[in-house]
Amino acid sequence: MSTVPTGPTTPAAVPGQSTSPTTAAGTGAEPADALRPHAEEAFADELAALAAADDRPRPARWRLSPWAVATYLLGGTLPDGTVITPKYVGPRRIVEVAVTTLATDRALLLLGVPGTAKTWVSEHLAAAISGDSTLLVQGTAGTPEEAIRYGWNYAQLLTHGPSRDALVHSPVMRAMAEGRIARVEELTRIPADVQDTLITILSEKTLPIPELGSETQAVRGFNLIATANDRDRGVNDLSSALRRRFNTVVLPLPATAEEEVDIVARRVDQIGRGLDLPDVPRGADEIRRVVTVFRELRGGVTEDGRTKVKSPSGTLSTAEAISVVTNGLALAAHFGDGVLRAGDVAAGILGAVVRDPAADRLVWQEYLETVVREREGWKDFYRACREVTA
Repeated sequence: MSTVPTGPTTPAAVPGQSTSPTTAAGTGAEPADALRPHAEEAFADELAALAAADDRPRPARWRLSPWAVATYLLGGTLPDGTVITPKYVGPRRIVEVAVTTLATDRALLLLGVPGTAKTWVSEHLAAAISGDSTLLVQGTAGTPEEAIRYGWNYAQLLTHGPSRDALVHSPVMRAMAEGRIARVEELTRIPADVQDTLITILSEKTLPIPELGSETQAVRGFNLIATANDRDRGVNDLSSALRRRFNTVVLPLPATAEEEVDIVARRVDQIGRGLDLPDVPRGADEIRRVVTVFRELRGGVTEDGRTKVKSPSGTLSTAEAISVVTNGLALAAHFGDGVLRAGDVAAGILGAVVRDPAADRLVWQEYLETVVREREGWKDFYRACREVTA
């Protein structure tokens, strides 16, 4: 077997490197107190129930079988009556293809417009497969090569020279050595020369360490999930050599309004419980209105197909709808009576729609006057939106 890291796995941080669950616990924040617990902590009971009921073959170092991983993401009821809540609402085949890709030697690229749950799916796949979603490289324009390969503890390096103990292991290097899933978010935001660091890792399953005349080879169980936005095409496009190393799965926008309302309601409910906000059912009507507005402006046509509308410059994604409703619930809780109303979401919608103050404002005003104003039962929503738009 190849040489694998034997020194400390997290002696210091490098740009883009995540902290492990152990390190996070060392900050004194228990999972119950965390503002946003990792998926493996937030859904620990469901993962444990699935592991106990899962009698299907599991790939090397997987915590669950591919079937159980798909069930964890899509939801279901186990033989003992345990209900597994859906983490992703969408076509089952997309999840099945993503899971089976990770059981092969091909890396997985989740592609789609902003707000299609790419990061969310990536995190839950890693949590279900490896029990650890924290081996993460966050892609930005400033992500250095060390974030993907390795860095150096310069105190150790100056004192003792290049050695295993002086290495600072990246999340990808740790995943290779431990047979886990690594995650790279916003891959196309990373400079092209840094992206190509992944080519050898994904094709040869090895990470050379020329300073030590050594290497780290990936052990069974290792794979990588990357995410990228359609809107980032032309920023740092993937080279053809790198793209061939991935199996690409496109995550679509919700197919129907009912599906999108369900996604928004579920996610807002999860966020709201952590922030002690009112229950989502008390704002169901406003959630449907927000989703309807977003879908109509995004699609360029009203729900009934009779009226064409102009689309603003923003994406108006499901994630933005979740943000608008969550902010509205906070307003209702702290400055209202706890019931989500039109006035609580109006400002959030305006902020999401009007990204270009000149062009988008005209699009929004036209939509208000030609669609919202004439819609039965929407008078309060129209007045609230007009008030914040004026």
